[in-house]
Amino acid sequence: MPVLAQDKSGDESKVIAMEKAWNQAYKSRDGKALGSILQDSIVLVNDDGSLQSRNEFLTGIDTAKPFATQQDNPESIKVRFFGDVAIATGVSRLSGVEDGKGFVRRDRFVDT
Repeated sequence: MPVLAQDKSGDESKVIAMEKAWNQAYKSRDGKALGSILQDSIVLVNDDGSLQSRNEFLTGIDTAKPFATQQDNPESIKVRFFGDVAIATGVSRLSGVEDGKGFVRRDRFVDT
């Protein structure tokens, strides 16, 4: 008997909502909100290739210099499902002020 593909549109909406919650919590340096989103076993890969545990990341959020991101807009988010695993990929456009200097950048992300 063939297995029919399940409608994942509701799950996709949940993943996209979580991505947006992550962006907002990161932008506002809300360690409590980020802690509620991140699983204990997560490994974060930084821009320079270094790795961080959940605790290292959250400690860094608490001690990081604030930055004023004026705009954080996802240009694209695509969600793919592999069984019970969702992988979100996309590009965010950020602009604001960091260390007294204006910036505009595009960040690519992959979240599992």
